[in-house]
Amino acid sequence: MSALEAAAKAEGKLNVIALPRDWANYGAVLDGFAAKYPEIKITSDNPDGSSQQEVDAVKQLGSTSRAPDVLDVGMAVALANTNLFAPYKVATWADILDSQKESTGLWFQDYGGFMSIGYDSSKVPTITSIDDLKGSAFRGKVALNGNPKQANAALNGVMMANLAEGGSLDDISKGVTFFKDLKKAGTFVPVQATTATVKNGTTPVVFDWDYLSAAHGKDVPAWKVFVPNNAILGGYYAQAISKSAPHPAAARLWEEYLYSDTGQNLWLAGLARPVRQAAMEKSGTIDKAAAAKLPAVNGTPQFMSDTQSTAAKNYVVAHWDAAIS
Repeated sequence: MSALEAAAKAEGKLNVIALPRDWANYGAVLDGFAAKYPEIKITSDNPDGSSQQEVDAVKQLGSTSRAPDVLDVGMAVALANTNLFAPYKVATWADILDSQKESTGLWFQDYGGFMSIGYDSSKVPTITSIDDLKGSAFRGKVALNGNPKQANAALNGVMMANLAEGGSLDDISKGVTFFKDLKKAGTFVPVQATTATVKNGTTPVVFDWDYLSAAHGKDVPAWKVFVPNNAILGGYYAQAISKSAPHPAAARLWEEYLYSDTGQNLWLAGLARPVRQAAMEKSGTIDKAAAAKLPAVNGTPQFMSDTQSTAAKNYVVAHWDAAIS
């Protein structure tokens, strides 16, 4: 670690991309790293970008000084772009389950949660079923967090709808049909939901991860989060280091910080479930107060496999535009 720290400080820079400060407490994570390593200047590009835009930036910028050093991406995008990543195993590698990492370290999952429907209860009726959204009270009010062809949160939002409508993890078509029907009824708004759109009322109903949705309660006191018990869809994001990273030592030091007890507890404070949570509970290093605040989930969670995640993305890429045009 001392050699890595010295090399990273000598580089003096770290380029991150698509990390909104209000996403899973990333603001505190960025500030924590900056405070620990003031010699390393962080450049944070395109904070509201999608997973696909992250890899596009790697392809377009190569090893130039502006290129991303590290990526935080959804699994469908991670699996499709392993040729862009450099293998690396953090010091706490053994705490990450085999199913949550690529064996050589090309990608490794970092934090996750469950897909949900968040809504401003002062603007729409109480949601007890995903089918409630078909009612006239929701016209012009329902949004996703991004375009599901590119953004992992949006893709999983479509999959949650698919499961709730009787579909399976192997076939996302019913989810696409669900949003096609909402668009036809004037209910689905093809605008990316953000903290700003929720705050100003443009998107009072949002499909998003529970930890991201819960954060809207700071701005909208009447905000509620609903996880349908017939469609409890869990998912994790993954870290990866660009193999053409202009600051390779800083990239690796950043990952070490994220997977340290400090970094993992910062995500937990943002209501996201860190990948090392079980190991940290066992060792007693978990932030117990933060863990106690995690959104409750009642039922059996489902997780897409690598194959299912890739198939879902491919189907959506092929059919989404026609469905909501």
